[in-house]
Amino acid sequence: MDRFDAMRLFTRVVERRSFTQAANDIGLPRSTATQAIHQLERRLGVRLLQRTTRVVRPTLDGEAYYRRCLAILQDMEDAEGAFAGTKPKGMLRIEVQGTIARHFLMPNLPAFMAQYPDIEISMSESDRWVDLVHEGVDCALRWGDLADSGLVARRLALLTRVTCAAPAYLKRFGKPRALRDLANHQVVGLRRFTSGDLEPLKFVIDGKTHEQSLPAAFSVTGPESYLLATRLGLGIAQMPHFHIAEDLQRGSLVALLPDAPPPSAPVSLMYAQNRQLAPRVRAFSDWLAQQFREGGN
Repeated sequence: MDRFDAMRLFTRVVERRSFTQAANDIGLPRSTATQAIHQLERRLGVRLLQRTTRVVRPTLDGEAYYRRCLAILQDMEDAEGAFAGTKPKGMLRIEVQGTIARHFLMPNLPAFMAQYPDIEISMSESDRWVDLVHEGVDCALRWGDLADSGLVARRLALLTRVTCAAPAYLKRFGKPRALRDLANHQVVGLRRFTSGDLEPLKFVIDGKTHEQSLPAAFSVTGPESYLLATRLGLGIAQMPHFHIAEDLQRGSLVALLPDAPPPSAPVSLMYAQNRQLAPRVRAFSDWLAQQFREGGN
């Protein structure tokens, strides 16, 4: 087994956490796969994997080698694909914010996979900040203003946002007609992952953004709990229109202060500089931009 094949096998073992499953994926006997990894470890002079009776996990050296293998194998595949004119292929690792992914990405994903049958997608859901290079992620779908990270960010859309509350909440506190009426109101708190601070309400008036902080008896970090708490009447919230369109239609949430809307929130696909021209990333980025254009906001 040459070095590139050994790298492919090793990355598969790490991803599958199993010699047997990795060997089956590649079409090798398990004994051959085990022997090849032993030879790889002897050649490198380090232990790459921790083996137990139930699972295989990379050591610290194994984690570092895994990330290097991914970069080398992906660069090789991209170079060969560019010259051969073949369709994009290989593993595409994406990190997404789940609510946005379920609305814009997932519905037409079978069409993407039919168009690019040689791309294998590994998708993780979270709202946390991801170190793409360190964690071996090709791209991340995020919404909101982005910190300066040295990553490439392709803006896909601007999501319209709405200030809203449940009828039960408005029955208790009254319906605010102007920003000054918010003095006696409370919010469902949305906490930032990085600092734990509550996000203030934001309103655009005559092209300028104004912030207003209100007390929160209940706060969350996740969008689904944020929405549920708002439906339960725990406070005022500001959310993307697509996420609450059905609630507004059926009256389980009521739009507030239409003359002072929240600023729209950008949605971006982020990827590392050295992955900017990777064929599979470019194909996915172009397809995803189309989904946002066709899906509305």
